[in-house]
Amino acid sequence: MPTIDIKKKDLEKLVGKKLTISRLEDSLTLAKAELKEYNTGTDELKVELSDSNRPDLWSVEGIARQIRGHLAGKPASYPFFATKKKPVRKIKVSRDMKEVRPYIAACAALGLRMNEESLVQMIQSQDKLSDIFGRKRRMVSIGIYELDRIVFPVDYRLAEPEEVSFTPLGMDERMNLKEILERHPKGITYGPVVGAFKKYPVLIDSHRQVLSFPPIINSRETGEVKTGTKNILVEVTGTDLRMVLLAINILSVNLYDRGAGIEHVLISYPYSTDLGNKIITPHSMLEPVKISIKEITKTLGEDMPPREIRKHLESYGHKVSIRKDSLFVHYPPYRDDIMHPVDTIEDVAISKGYGSFKPEMPQRSTLGGLSRIELFSDLIRDFMVGSGFQEIVSNVLGSSEELIEWMGVDEKLIEIENIMSRSYSVVRNRILPFLLKVEASSSKAFYPHRIFEIGEVGVYDPSENLGSKTGLNLGSLISHSEVSFSEIHSYLDLLFYYTGFSYRLEPAEHPIFMSGRCGNIIVEGRPLGLIGEISPVILDRWQISMPCSAFEINLDSLIL
Repeated sequence: MPTIDIKKKDLEKLVGKKLTISRLEDSLTLAKAELKEYNTGTDELKVELSDSNRPDLWSVEGIARQIRGHLAGKPASYPFFATKKKPVRKIKVSRDMKEVRPYIAACAALGLRMNEESLVQMIQSQDKLSDIFGRKRRMVSIGIYELDRIVFPVDYRLAEPEEVSFTPLGMDERMNLKEILERHPKGITYGPVVGAFKKYPVLIDSHRQVLSFPPIINSRETGEVKTGTKNILVEVTGTDLRMVLLAINILSVNLYDRGAGIEHVLISYPYSTDLGNKIITPHSMLEPVKISIKEITKTLGEDMPPREIRKHLESYGHKVSIRKDSLFVHYPPYRDDIMHPVDTIEDVAISKGYGSFKPEMPQRSTLGGLSRIELFSDLIRDFMVGSGFQEIVSNVLGSSEELIEWMGVDEKLIEIENIMSRSYSVVRNRILPFLLKVEASSSKAFYPHRIFEIGEVGVYDPSENLGSKTGLNLGSLISHSEVSFSEIHSYLDLLFYYTGFSYRLEPAEHPIFMSGRCGNIIVEGRPLGLIGEISPVILDRWQISMPCSAFEINLDSLIL
């Protein structure tokens, strides 16, 4: 979880009130945060955030905003989101950006009083959002510039590796894009984000001045913000439009809280996006959430009048209206984590204070224990580890690209309705793609590689409730230069002998496996899985250079 360093005086200035350490610790629960350390000599607080879905809280401004709103009992106002003023600044996106890094958002912040502490905090926010929320800059990266040095409109386009050159931050010499990737520390660290492309993204203004090489490094001429700077441009580039817009919204409200005036930037796309060809940023994506008052009281286990619920939600940053037996909640534009009414109900509980709820002792005495399937899966784990396999634990959610396109299959997946990232937009229907993902990242580890995972999968089944069925699968993969069908088969054979089940193999054809090197795993006449040598086509898509053999079976069906 993110940990940030902030000055207590800076936090108090943003909150508008002095806070004792005891009061501060209590107030940090509003931001799902915990005070880990306070250095009285340097006035520095070390705060750990426990919610990975609230990147708006990963800054001193975000924490202060949550505390300040609770003290005031009403949400903060950010009028620039509702302005009808036409933007005077424009960024033009070239058509070829669609296949590389297609989205950008920006805003201008005017009249800043940039001192050393606000500069440190701005850089810290930039780093946290880029590295954690932005997945090490793959999904989102951020650039900050001296606005007065930029001549609009700005072009966001691709350039040849040796086409443009500029002096990057941290250097005294001009370098082209190729040299930056090879020699600059940021280029070496983040180069793989764009290294697979023949051309690289650049931001260039109307005077042919290079602003940056996103997502790698800014130009020293325009991208070196210092204390005393009054006007800045903030841009966010990335591969997911919703994440890019959320990041610029967070940064814009942070700067507004610092006293800056926020002005919009018009982004002009030559291709279609979910929000059209022209987007004015910062951009509010809000739609009100309707919540039944009965649902709130039932979930919290306590009757509260609608006005009290509204009071708690408003002090937590939401705008709320009451209509008959429901609440219509407009959550703030710097949040995008409200995916279900329960998320809003959680905010009611946090704002009210968990300690204010009256505890109830259980009326029944029960004894817990592991289910049959869990006991069985533990038995399988013991066997796999004892056979020299290393267990991995991966996400239940993934992308349709990894589960469908890269696996060469045409199958229906269970989709997440309100996604925050395309990387986690569907429920996995098999384990093998995640084993291949680990293998693709393990080329520098000594061979042979033997890995497995036991985990949940979700399979589309229209005959089941809600059209899906949850299962527990075992996936296993072996990789080295001489791996064969016989080797992976020997482990499958030992596994069934160890667990006391009988099985047989039937020849099969499947796009994941090589033709003639694939079989169905049959138990009591039912196909429970597949085994075979992974097709070279699939390995190439995952950029795996070593042969792989694998099997996957459904454990639920095995013990029915």
